[in-house]
Amino acid sequence: MLKKLLLLLLIATVALALLLRLGVSQLQQRPVALAEPYFNLQAGSSARGLCQQWLAEGQLKPYDCYLLRLYLKWQPELAQLRQGTYRNPKSATLLSLLRLFASGEVAQFSLTFIEGETAQQALLRLQGAEYLQQDLNSTEQMLELISWPADWGAPPQHPEGLLFADTYFYTANSAASALVKRAQQALLRQLDDAWQQRQGELPLQNRYQLLIMASLIEKESGLLAEKSLVSSVFVNRLHRNMRLQTDPTVIYGLTNYSGRITYADLRNPHPYNTYRHHGLPPGPISLVGASALQAAAQPDNSDYFYFVSRGDGSHVFSVTLEQHNAAVRKYILGKNDD
Repeated sequence: MLKKLLLLLLIATVALALLLRLGVSQLQQRPVALAEPYFNLQAGSSARGLCQQWLAEGQLKPYDCYLLRLYLKWQPELAQLRQGTYRNPKSATLLSLLRLFASGEVAQFSLTFIEGETAQQALLRLQGAEYLQQDLNSTEQMLELISWPADWGAPPQHPEGLLFADTYFYTANSAASALVKRAQQALLRQLDDAWQQRQGELPLQNRYQLLIMASLIEKESGLLAEKSLVSSVFVNRLHRNMRLQTDPTVIYGLTNYSGRITYADLRNPHPYNTYRHHGLPPGPISLVGASALQAAAQPDNSDYFYFVSRGDGSHVFSVTLEQHNAAVRKYILGKNDD
């Protein structure tokens, strides 16, 4: 009699195990289609509640929710769901979604601040970013978030150049102000590193001037191989007390730039115009990346005092004004000196 009972118990156990295995297989294969690319899991959400929701939507059968209750007794960690916004996986199933929600691996979003862009353009990027809490409406509000060491130069009066150009990752409902603070802290670290590694006898008095120089380099050339050469031209001119005469500074200070610099623009007395004023402009004119900071801190050792664009993104560098004028005639005016 005892042997029969043990046999029946064994058979029942095996049958139950097979049923559970079949049930788990069904749960693993039961598709659940989320309507949006991202799913926002609210605080207090439960596996059973989600099952009932998807049951009401017609995506599951009552038997699925019954199997899930049994499965959660075996795998209770799947019942501990973590709130957040999750990326909708392709070919999602009931169990794959619950595993995702229990993992806490919420969706990561990214925002990139581009080298050479202005603070206003950075603000527009923030305002257009998805799933980012918008708590900034102006560059003035951005400036209020900026911390600036007292011995790094005059306190900035504008947030221009004070965000490090890079890609930043965030989770849903992060604040725009939090990204600004991260980008500014990254800028401080990168700027300090560049300053500590700078060459001797640079005509720069502090880190802020190094940042200004980097922004001029960033706007003048997008070619990594040229940035240190551009830097050398500016350094050589500063050593000679020559005006920098860099077009991006003219453009930056214009309220209505037509797309082409005129002679009237070159004569405009705004403080950023390095055709009118000696030395560096009063502040940066763009966001900068690591390569521009490095070029500002470690310019090439050259005899160049001039450069002009070839029109393809590269430049011709010249030692003398005569050489420079010949390059201007060739690449700007389209005339060859034959």
